[in-house]
Amino acid sequence: MEKRGCRGLPGSAAAVWLMGGLVLALSLLAGLHWGVLPVSWGDMFLWLRGKASPDTALVLESLRLPRVLMAANAGAVLSLGGLAMQTVLRNPLAEPYILGLSGGAAVGVVSGLLLGLSTLALQGCAFAGSLLTLALLFLLGARSRSGLLLSGVMLNAFCGAAILFLLSLAGESQASAALFWSMGDLGRCDMKTAMWVSFSLVPCFLFFLLSGHTMNLLLLGEESAQSLGVPVRRATLILLLLTSLMTSVIVAAVGPLGFVGLVMPQALRLLFGQDHRLLVPGCLLFGASFLIGCDLLSRALPVQSELPAGVVTAMIGAPLFVLLLRRQL
Repeated sequence: MEKRGCRGLPGSAAAVWLMGGLVLALSLLAGLHWGVLPVSWGDMFLWLRGKASPDTALVLESLRLPRVLMAANAGAVLSLGGLAMQTVLRNPLAEPYILGLSGGAAVGVVSGLLLGLSTLALQGCAFAGSLLTLALLFLLGARSRSGLLLSGVMLNAFCGAAILFLLSLAGESQASAALFWSMGDLGRCDMKTAMWVSFSLVPCFLFFLLSGHTMNLLLLGEESAQSLGVPVRRATLILLLLTSLMTSVIVAAVGPLGFVGLVMPQALRLLFGQDHRLLVPGCLLFGASFLIGCDLLSRALPVQSELPAGVVTAMIGAPLFVLLLRRQL
């Protein structure tokens, strides 16, 4: 497998880790610095040494750090999910939001919220909704790539309508909070949630990092991969289940965020080529940085109130989806 991107960028995993790590570190610092009341670089340095003032520590630890961590986790998850679905389905337009997995998880979460379920139960509802959508997706559209895409778009639209119906049954304050969450809101998570999400996703990230060679072979097609020793059905099932699980964890925490899984794999293929041993760490690091950047943009845009990050990702990803769709049809 060729290890050099089509633009001539360094084609080794070490180069991807180095570049991606540097971009992510800068994004994390920018996310901690920027806000309604920017924290100076000097105060951030003091905070890192444990010598910041109580007010600075409160802003960074209670507001900025949870938000930045959650954005990084969400960006990495959705980018990896898009990469996995595009590889398994061999469709460059596949990603958790467009194919309805995020919408199914969101329906599960909203249903659980109306029933007053606990946080852990909400995660289970999200996973169940995501799995049900995945099963319906294959039932309705597995005969062709275009059928799969159209089925996913239809399921996504249906999930959106189901969410609005459920919100109409809720009280005014509950419906307002859930509606803002459904746009992809990173501003309401706390440190406990951010840390739990971070630790729970580590095994999934490690699995993907170890699966780069297998994903390369899956991209060759079922028969070729099988002849090269890949248990295709088992590998496909594991990748799709992990994608559904990771997506449901993120959706339950911050709501559905669209088009991240479409934008990042496409951009990274232009930079690093088709080798998944480069694309997986690339999605992990650059995907995290991308969503941190989208969140920063949502805070910086001149609007009356802060935009949800999901609005920004849709504004960036929807035009790209249309361009890619025109190439496919």
